[in-house]
Amino acid sequence: MRALLLRPAAKPVLFIVGLLPFAWLLAAAVFDWLGPNPAEALIRDTGDWTLRCLCLTLAVTPLRVVTATPALARFRRMCGLFAFFYALCHALSYAWFDMGLEPADIVRDVIKRPFILVGFGALALLIPLALTSFDSAIRRLGVRRWQRLHKAVHLIGVLALLHFFWMRSGKNDFNEVYVYALVLGVLWSWRLIRAWLDRRRRLTAAHQ
Repeated sequence: MRALLLRPAAKPVLFIVGLLPFAWLLAAAVFDWLGPNPAEALIRDTGDWTLRCLCLTLAVTPLRVVTATPALARFRRMCGLFAFFYALCHALSYAWFDMGLEPADIVRDVIKRPFILVGFGALALLIPLALTSFDSAIRRLGVRRWQRLHKAVHLIGVLALLHFFWMRSGKNDFNEVYVYALVLGVLWSWRLIRAWLDRRRRLTAAHQ
């Protein structure tokens, strides 16, 4: 398994897999397979894939550590970029199909429905992470500053989950919200426990 993850073809395969949902949605839109409300289906599905890619991005480090598979770190950047890609598709689908790309209508809708503001806030935070996801950006920023910047992914997860919760509250349908909340809660809990254990180890070592 580890040998497969290290092969040069592994990243291209992940790239193709990451694009499959987009290809399906594009084909569904062209051939009218999206049901009676295509705009709603596109907005909903691109939002769902944003959350899935975000959860996958946050899961890379825990999986890498728990399974002792350092090679998994190679795929974290691409997962994060796919989260940004689908978030951008989500926002563009809303702005185009719901608002007709009318800035004034979008602003009024954001003021009227705060959950959209939260969603745009998550997208705005994703932009600097996407722009600094390359090795040249790490060299310019320095590793520590780059790491501090990219910790914003956790805040993005909170905002994305809140956006999804508010959106589903209008339909009183929280089943999927609970699933994402559970996944993100487990991932955040793992990180908090690991940070606490690391701090204890450092304190113990300092007193020896």
